[in-house]
Amino acid sequence: MRYVLAFFLPWLSLILQGKVLSGIICLLLQITIIGWIPAFIWAVTSLNRMYADRRTKSMIKELKRY
Repeated sequence: MRYVLAFFLPWLSLILQGKVLSGIICLLLQITIIGWIPAFIWAVTSLNRMYADRRTKSMIKELKRY
């Protein structure tokens, strides 16, 4: 669902991740048709990084248990 949101509204995807300033900059970038493609790539990359950070934190938490 977040990837669909990142495709259609990249700026909102960034804001929902807690990156308000990046979301505003992305909105300004998305206003132009040519800038929409980099805005989409930016939002998807940010989503992938967020999910990777979550996986890393959960692995570290599990390793600390042992």
